[in-house]
Amino acid sequence: MNQEISFCIILLAPVTGVQFALQKGSGNTYETVQTQQSAGTDLIFTFPAKLKTGKDGQPDFSGPFVQGPAGERFVYIDIGAMAGQPASPWSRRLKVPLRGITTEMVQQVTANSSLILETRVPGTGKDGTPNCATVKPFDGWQIASKS
Repeated sequence: MNQEISFCIILLAPVTGVQFALQKGSGNTYETVQTQQSAGTDLIFTFPAKLKTGKDGQPDFSGPFVQGPAGERFVYIDIGAMAGQPASPWSRRLKVPLRGITTEMVQQVTANSSLILETRVPGTGKDGTPNCATVKPFDGWQIASKS
């Protein structure tokens, strides 16, 4: 399978004045892309991932934006200093899981180029600072139309 799937992460109402970026690559060789400074309104990050079939027969993904081992894939949103804002008091990452994506969802998205997989995640934690670590609560991925 050499297909690509389009993804969209909508970061809901992130902390104002903080910079956020999508992480491309891993280890010490990553770069931040789609860098945005929050004005308190939702931020949108889009990226492609290569579709693979996992050992369990379920959809699996790879590519420069995809992190983690098979069965536990995720995408990072870098925050504050990690997103290129050196004066920020925060140096964090938000881990957005690539779980709960079914074969049926993949079939719908690959059959129609106007569809993507989309998730909405909170941009602010319960303590009022930028949401970080693994997204909680995570409502999963849904099929949506490309904007």
